[in-house]
Amino acid sequence: MEKVSSVPGIAGRLAEMVRGVMLELRPKLVEAALSGRRGESENPRHVDNFLSEHDLWMHRRYRELLAPILGEFVYASEEAEPEIIGADPDPDFCVLVDPLDTSELAVRGLLGYTHCMVYSRAAARPVVAVVGDIFHHLQLYVGARDEHGVDHAFVVTADSQAYELRQKTSERLRESLVTNFLMRPGERFLPLARKSKFLEALDTPGDDGKSRGRIGVDFGSVSLCHVAAGMTEATVEFAKGFAVWDLAPGHYILHASGGTVLDLDGKPVPLDYHFGSIADIAEAMDRRQRFVAAGTASLAAEIVESLR
Repeated sequence: MEKVSSVPGIAGRLAEMVRGVMLELRPKLVEAALSGRRGESENPRHVDNFLSEHDLWMHRRYRELLAPILGEFVYASEEAEPEIIGADPDPDFCVLVDPLDTSELAVRGLLGYTHCMVYSRAAARPVVAVVGDIFHHLQLYVGARDEHGVDHAFVVTADSQAYELRQKTSERLRESLVTNFLMRPGERFLPLARKSKFLEALDTPGDDGKSRGRIGVDFGSVSLCHVAAGMTEATVEFAKGFAVWDLAPGHYILHASGGTVLDLDGKPVPLDYHFGSIADIAEAMDRRQRFVAAGTASLAAEIVESLR
């Protein structure tokens, strides 16, 4: 990790926008946690997901604040159908937003994250992604493409210290902290518990007889950001799969740090999410991706093999 003066260009503006929205939201979540009034709403789009009034407020707030920064774009939020913002009927940028990830934990004051990614439809790839951590000092994870077409990844602290992220890990599976979204007992935890080959490989002792492999819980895009920052070695999703707004922002940030995302056949997951038209974007919202994300290609391949 190398300290830098700031996150450059439009990525820096979007990062500060996300920081400002989190600053507005945080007191509302603290009040919800301490009062027990969690503001749960009916979720007509995703009936099995928790939806709060805070998700909907964030959805509206992002749409309002993005317009002065980007001008014209397709707004693809988890909480609504894709819509065109501005006069251009076919804008290049598609902004993918998950306004409040893990909202059922956020309204308890435990954990909460927010995702915003700018995708160039002409380039068929992301050009900026920001993942915000509402309650922690390591506050913003950012991916950005510079004017030379080179991708960079950053983490920014709550006191505005910025660091560029570059992969350095060389751990094998038996030495790694691997995470999984294992919170839902039947849908997520039981499938993980049945992956005996993977768990045995993770628990294999080293040459000194000590077992250093660990399994942990993590959430959505931030789980890939934690790999990008070297806080964890890998994250896996082999049960239900992640929706595009949960995977894509963290995928781009991990890619920009030098990390790897493979599907369960061991093939790289591309950054092209096929947002060619409004219909394509709407269709992409319904897809899910199973994957292994790791700091190195060799560790990702080792994990894929252990999951078979």
